[in-house]
This record gives sequence, structure tokens and C-alpha cells, in this order.
Amino acid sequence: MSDEEDTQDIILNDEQKIDIAKWFLLNSPPGEIQYVAKDLKSVLNDENVYRLAALEAFPIYNKSHFVCLQLPNRSGDVLISSYSEISEDEYLDPRTAQVGKVDHVRQICTGMRPARDEELPSHYVEEYRCALDAEMSKYVGEAYPKGVFSVYCTSGKDAEESVSDFELVVVITATRHSPQNFCNGSWCSIWNIEFKDELQTVEVRGKIQVTAHYFEEGNVQLDAKHECRDSTIYQSPDDSAISLMNIISHHEAEYLTSLQVCCII
Repeated sequence: MSDEEDTQDIILNDEQKIDIAKWFLLNSPPGEIQYVAKDLKSVLNDENVYRLAALEAFPIYNKSHFVCLQLPNRSGDVLISSYSEISEDEYLDPRTAQVGKVDHVRQICTGMRPARDEELPSHYVEEYRCALDAEMSKYVGEAYPKGVFSVYCTSGKDAEESVSDFELVVVITATRHSPQNFCNGSWCSIWNIEFKDELQTVEVRGKIQVTAHYFEEGNVQLDAKHECRDSTIYQSPDDSAISLMNIISHHEAEYLTSLQVCCII
């Protein structure tokens, strides 16, 4: 094979370009997707190809990274996640009972509306959700100065006291973006909490993911994951909230300590 054939440019069709562009967008480190998007637009030099790739990649990226957006009237924040998703561009903030309309590519809320009754849990479940939200607010405020969280009802929204099996999910996310110092990072934890009336227990499943990107004179990435389980007894909303907050804070502190030990070693 001649040198000319070896160096011949490979011609990609639009579908291949879109797939490659999506891969780069979806694999952008926390807080860096807009920088990657800007470079991609320049490299592709094809607005239509970039637009198609972005329209597919940004919603997936925003949900997987739990991107937090401010509601238009600054009454609250909405976390972009599968737990808050009402439709492909509408996401619920359960604390304010507002639904934000999201422009995924620009990563902004463009509008909002009150949540409908069918999009919210029953009064009985909401008592538990609100109590847990209040306790988590204290914890997150102390443990994560720049952290945000939300508490969702993901199943059993219509549960009443007589038939009270339901599930809440707590999502905590904290990011630190410091591109001027060549580093970005994020912490995300998801806590699935199942209230089981017949057994009078509350089952807790936690997933924690820590990512970091250092790019001064190199390119180093950390992607650490951890899973855990725990349980407590089914109690009143306030007592359950305190028990659950203690469980979450214990497991998160324990995992953070293990990460720090690993880094020292």
C-alpha cells in the first residue's frame, strides 16, 4: 500500500459524524459539556450535524449528571433527572410543586407552570416527603455547601394510610467547577427508600458516584462508585425523616472517609 493511500482522508457520512459527536458530548466530564460542544461545532463545521447530535445527547447528559437549573422566577431549582421528568422537556420541583420547561441544549429553564394534582403525591405520602425534605435540607446545607438535593415520590403516589406502600427517592448532587485551576468534579448520591406497610419496615438502597477531572499538563479522570443497603422501622413522618437522614449521612461520611484513605495511600 502506498503512502498516499495510507494518508488518504476517511470520508464519514452524516450519521457517523452524529454518532461520534454524541459520544464526545455524552462523555464530557462534569461541567464541561458546553466547552466540548463549542469545540465540536468548530471541528464539524456543519450546523445541522451538530444540532442533531446535540438534541440527542444533551437530554441524556443532563439527566445522568443531574444538572440543576434555576426556575425563571428564582423561586427554586429543578434537578434534571428521570425521577423529576414529566415529559421530555418538563421537570418537576416537588418542593415548590412547580414544573420547569427546559431547553436541554442551552441548559436553562425557559418557563414554568404549577404541577397538576396527578403529578403530585397524596397528602399522606407528601407528609413523609416534606418531613424528609426538611431533614435533608439541614444535612445537605452542612455537608455540601454548594450542594442541591430533591426528594421525589417514584411509586405509590396515591397511597393512603390504609394502603401505604410507597417509595421516595433522595437525589443529592454537588459540583465544583474550577476550569481556571484545571479541575472539575462532582458528587452524586441516589437513595431509594421503600416504605413497606405490611412489614412495617423502610428499606434503603444507596448509590454514590464521585467523578473528577484534572487536566493541567495531562488528562486524569476519577470515576468512583459505591452501593450500600440499610433499613429502619416504619414510623411517623418526622421520626422516619430523622432516621433516614442519619442513615444517609452515616453511609456518605463512611464512603467519603474511605475515598480519602485511598487518596492518601
